[in-house]
Amino acid sequence: MMENLSNETVFRDIEENYRIILQNLDMAATQAGVDRDDIRFMAVTKTVPPVFVNHALQLGIDLIGENKVQELLEKKEFLNGKYDAHLIGHLQTNKVKKIIREVTMIQSVDSVKLACEISKQAKNADLVMPVLLELNIGEEESKTGFLPQNFTENALEIAEMDAIQVCGVMSVPPICDSQTEIRIWFEKVRKQYEKLKDNAKLKEMNILSMGMSSDYVQAVLEGANLVRVGSALFGHRRY
Repeated sequence: MMENLSNETVFRDIEENYRIILQNLDMAATQAGVDRDDIRFMAVTKTVPPVFVNHALQLGIDLIGENKVQELLEKKEFLNGKYDAHLIGHLQTNKVKKIIREVTMIQSVDSVKLACEISKQAKNADLVMPVLLELNIGEEESKTGFLPQNFTENALEIAEMDAIQVCGVMSVPPICDSQTEIRIWFEKVRKQYEKLKDNAKLKEMNILSMGMSSDYVQAVLEGANLVRVGSALFGHRRY
């Protein structure tokens, strides 16, 4: 656990973990036949103290993801350097106003209602908010997100909103027992993404965000160009 280790020990662990992650991403990109520079790496910083997030930023990481609005706001004032911050967790409509100027993207748009509020608050703030649409590919009751059967209809409705730019799709597939099984789910997400891009209103989408600490390699092999990695970089979370 982080709290039982010295900062220097954790720094070294983060450095070694990041080196391994970069090697894995290089390998996956080569195997997938894609340009490694087209794959963006996100450091998921949920529960990670700012001192360790700052060390990750010093290593060259330029994108962080937070799950909760309050944690992002509290942590942000202690972070140094140039970076993008995305909100990746469930966002309540009553917290949109608090976050609208604090992130460069909201990855977890999971309802038309939420999209409407984002559009409203972004317009009030005189900006256009880039978003990803969260797809509940496994149709799991425990997860938020659009269901596959309604995804295109909902995406087109959101694409018409004034102050929102639909940039792509984000998804967290069901927990799987094998690499083969998770790749099947990632393939299903990619096909939904490609289906949306076939529509003229969504053809400019260019982000497929899928893959986390345990399966980011498999996600890249199935077309992900943004991976969200937390524990594989920072170690096990503190709750």
